[in-house]
Amino acid sequence: MTEVLSVAQMYHADRAAMALGMGICGEALMEAAGQACAEAILVRFGVRSVAVLCGPGYNGGDGFVIARLLKKAGAKVHLALLGEKAKLKGDAALMARRWRGKVAVLDEDVLDGADLVVDAIFGAGLTRPVTEPARAVLVEAEKRALPIIAIDVPSGVQGDSGQVLGFAPQAAMTVTFFRPKSGHLLYPGRGLCGDLSVVDIGIPNDVLSEIQPQTWSNQPSLWLPVWPPLSADGHKYSRGHAVVLSGGLGKTGAARLAAGAALRVGAGLVTVASPKSAVAENAAHLTAIMIDPWVDAPGFRRVISDPRRNAVCLGPGAGIGKALRDNVLAALGLSKAVVLDADAITAFAKSGAARKGLFRNLHDNCILTPHAGEFGRLFDDAGDKLQRTRHAAAECGAVVLLKGPDTVIAAPDGRAIINTNGPPELATAGSGDVLAGLCTGLLAQGVPAFEAAAAACWLHGAAALAFGPGLVAEDLAPALPGVLAKLR
Repeated sequence: MTEVLSVAQMYHADRAAMALGMGICGEALMEAAGQACAEAILVRFGVRSVAVLCGPGYNGGDGFVIARLLKKAGAKVHLALLGEKAKLKGDAALMARRWRGKVAVLDEDVLDGADLVVDAIFGAGLTRPVTEPARAVLVEAEKRALPIIAIDVPSGVQGDSGQVLGFAPQAAMTVTFFRPKSGHLLYPGRGLCGDLSVVDIGIPNDVLSEIQPQTWSNQPSLWLPVWPPLSADGHKYSRGHAVVLSGGLGKTGAARLAAGAALRVGAGLVTVASPKSAVAENAAHLTAIMIDPWVDAPGFRRVISDPRRNAVCLGPGAGIGKALRDNVLAALGLSKAVVLDADAITAFAKSGAARKGLFRNLHDNCILTPHAGEFGRLFDDAGDKLQRTRHAAAECGAVVLLKGPDTVIAAPDGRAIINTNGPPELATAGSGDVLAGLCTGLLAQGVPAFEAAAAACWLHGAAALAFGPGLVAEDLAPALPGVLAKLR
């Protein structure tokens, strides 16, 4: 399941499922949701004493079902409701009537004697901060170190953005339905969800054709089909020739990291375009990667003018200034596949005219790979991460990969992918240079920019996970063969 839904799309999925008939109605969906949650709780924690915290809406209705089924399984259940039972509506009111136990007022007393807490107070559609008494009870549950099982999302996490509205508890496990929402994958919501379980509640997959999701969780199935397989009669030129622009003397390491990654990921040839002053420094470290020296902008244009040199990476360690801007525009003017990272992004930030000139020349075979600081220098930083990245891609006309623990990749047409496999070990110097090189190596092989960015991001995370603790950037490319062997 790679599709990721918005809160509105999930509501649409519920309505579409009910419109299809097949015995699916609101009551059946709520019963199925509660049953799936109860089963997940029993599998993970067994029969324990449970405090079930119910809200005044449909999330609370799920809570009543969970309480009933856990009690039937032999658990000792204490249920508390935010609000009055008589004011519940629709299916939530129906499920409350089926609960034969006591309905307590929501306060801290409901936690006494509990081994677990089920948070069914607010769902993903919450739009206002969590206030008392719900906040006080959730805070107390955390103080008592009680495992919290969140239904849909931890109360207080906004389902689209992953942002916290006032307060949200740390869940041990979150159970959601049909497909994850973007708030499950974006921080801080992702961190607060604990282990995420996406359960089937009977909504048919056919409703996706009506919803037409534009966001996905990054998985190989999204991009492997457009990654050309190795061919028995292929040769190095058929696998593309990547060029990486090097910085000057003493600032060459970032380009070599990118170049090594481009070669490892499958580019047939890789050349470091080195300032003449840094040729000896680069040559001391490179073997399979070639070096082509240049002195000025016309010289760099000559380096990349060979039509076989089809993908260019600019930015890692390149320095900031007019020379770099000229080199970027030269690569774009030759219609090369281009990756702009680090300095190649910042170089266009201070001048509005330069920024407009960059956007005029970018095209759909370009990838920009900013971290949050670089992104803010070039684009509007308003909105959640998914919104910001989508707006940036639409504005500049290129694929934008906004790095972080929840990297988002967006295309100008609105498609977006959220990456979920990046471990904390990737927060190390040079890691981003390797990512830029992976993007470039995939572009050189003819992978479209959106899929190349997604594949590079996933491979980056998979290589880091394969290596494990103690990772430094130089370890990433050598870890790739094992990852690639499993994929191929």
